[in-house]
Amino acid sequence: MTRKGLVERQTKETKVLVDIELDGTGRTDISTGVGFYDHMLASFGKHGLFDLTVQVEGDLHVDAHHTIEDTAIALGQAFAQAAGDKSGTRRFGAAMVPMDECLVQAAVDLSGRPYFVHDEPAGAPPTIGPDYASTLTRHVFESFTYHAAITLHVLVRSGRDWHHITEAQYKAVARALRTAVEIDPRVPGVPSTKGVL
Repeated sequence: MTRKGLVERQTKETKVLVDIELDGTGRTDISTGVGFYDHMLASFGKHGLFDLTVQVEGDLHVDAHHTIEDTAIALGQAFAQAAGDKSGTRRFGAAMVPMDECLVQAAVDLSGRPYFVHDEPAGAPPTIGPDYASTLTRHVFESFTYHAAITLHVLVRSGRDWHHITEAQYKAVARALRTAVEIDPRVPGVPSTKGVL
């Protein structure tokens, strides 16, 4: 079984292509024009064991917001497409990821109901790297959650270095999603008493 999603999204601000395979090996080909975001998406693919291609042309002369937001939207749409009706999946996934002084916990439900909870410390610098606004991490996961139609909780338990705090969030979410979409041979059909997710 191949579970793949392909989304091409074009607006007056961006042109985005996202191709994801849930049953991959973590192979990534990422080019958004935002170096730190490329690094985060590569970590996301690697730790989720998702084969992930992301190619973006955005209005970076304005700033990186539209590029990052539209990529997250397309990634959520592609993920939902790849997950399909979620038959045979574990449905729930959780991960706790340490990164030096930082500890992040993520939990996910492939519920079909978009809901996002995010808790990270105050005091982030304005940007991480030259053009990734630190406020965008929450926005990325909000946009992804809505378009993937999942419930996602991301809780930063400790941390001082904002590169670590941010990267551990992407890794924890990827690890939680990896568990949630994993096929469980004991699960017949859709893992819900409703019969649909």
